[in-house]
Amino acid sequence: MAVQAAAALLDELMGRYRNLAPTEKTKELNWEDPEFCKYYMVKFCPHDLFVNTRADLGTCPKVHDDEVKALFEKSTSYKKQAYEDEFIRFAQSMLNEVEKKIMKGKQRLALMNKSEPPSTISAAQTQRNDEQIKLLTEKINSLVNEAEAAGIEGNVEQAQGLMKLCDQLKEERETLQKQNENSAWSQTAELAAAQEKQMEVCEVCGAFLIVGDAQSRIDDHLMGKQHVGYARLRSSLEEIMAHRAKDREEKERRREEERKERRRDEDRDSRRRERRRDDDRKERDSGSNRERERERDRDRDRDRKKDDRRRSHEEREREHSRERDRKKSRHEDRHNRRAEKTNDSHRRRRD
Repeated sequence: MAVQAAAALLDELMGRYRNLAPTEKTKELNWEDPEFCKYYMVKFCPHDLFVNTRADLGTCPKVHDDEVKALFEKSTSYKKQAYEDEFIRFAQSMLNEVEKKIMKGKQRLALMNKSEPPSTISAAQTQRNDEQIKLLTEKINSLVNEAEAAGIEGNVEQAQGLMKLCDQLKEERETLQKQNENSAWSQTAELAAAQEKQMEVCEVCGAFLIVGDAQSRIDDHLMGKQHVGYARLRSSLEEIMAHRAKDREEKERRREEERKERRRDEDRDSRRRERRRDDDRKERDSGSNRERERERDRDRDRDRKKDDRRRSHEEREREHSRERDRKKSRHEDRHNRRAEKTNDSHRRRRD
């Protein structure tokens, strides 16, 4: 862990490419690389919140880089949500632990007057327990990293064995933490009993506070790493959830607008189709009327032609009749003239 801290310090002072030769090309930054801390890119790394406190998580094994964080914030990839989900799970697990601590503290205060406080341990033993807790935390983090690496390489059995060892170390660490917590609670309870002051549990970090204590001590507690760290976890978690709720509302609003726009388009299309059907119906009706009118015109033409032919036939008949009458009249005239001539000749012969 000390080596990692020294390497991070050198990277900060000399740059991440301090070990590259002048001819080597620098690698392009990519926030998806596994070497970078996901928590730091989303908000902050929880390992940095409780340094040198009882809730110390040890040194983060990942790289914290501000340029990579800026690339992450500018990115619009859907993969960012997975990083946020991991940060939410980690922060929620820590807040669940402190909630349990707050509940236990309230239960202890409720039983303060009904039972004797547990025996205390010496300050030296408490300090040794803190050092042991810190060492156990570092070992646990190291074993978790080894288990993750083994899992990535496919060594499932090795990874499972490392996780079992982690569980054992966690149980040992929890036992030491309980000893220190019980000792601290006993000492605080004895102090409160000696001073005849009422105690309360901090709703943020679970620490025991004396009601009506000096403002300087209250300020020291409010500015302490544990109180500030858990408050920052809560506010960040609430901020992420509020942002997601806002995004959901915005998406729902856009979907509702899209649905309304589709309905308007469908209504316009329906009215357009209805108008088209009306126009087609009118056009068909108009075409039928025009066809009927043309048929009537054709009928009238046929009737007129028939009348014309009939009139022509009658006129021809009348003309033929008049011609026959004229011929008959001429014939009769000639016959009469011949008869007259014959009669005249007969008379002349008689004379």
